[in-house]
Amino acid sequence: MSHSDVAPSVVSLEKIGQIAITVDDLARAKDFYHKTLGMKFLFDAGHLAFLQCGDVRLMLTTPEKLEPRGGTVLYYKVADIHAARAELVARGVEFLQEPHMIAKMPDHDLWMAFLKDTEDNTIGIMCEIRS
Repeated sequence: MSHSDVAPSVVSLEKIGQIAITVDDLARAKDFYHKTLGMKFLFDAGHLAFLQCGDVRLMLTTPEKLEPRGGTVLYYKVADIHAARAELVARGVEFLQEPHMIAKMPDHDLWMAFLKDTEDNTIGIMCEIRS
């Protein structure tokens, strides 16, 4: 059976609705994502805090049991990576390195920079600079 013979699926995972981020100190993380990164705070629910990031909801949660953290990195798009870095540094964020070009694409250059949140999760900021 070839790929074209497969019946259409009712499942189509094309849009992320919510992402969970594991944190150690919920209040500290909520403050960082809301006040430092500028995301809109939505609501608290027990040991959970919810914020809006564009069309995606972020859920900050403390771990239910002691286990190693995953290696997932969230990349946030910004219009101007150098201005975003400067503003975040002014807010006390420490970057792991300066923004740098990752790839030269046919119609843009892809730039990234990485930082850590207050809970030691790696965060990427990315920018597509038109060439």
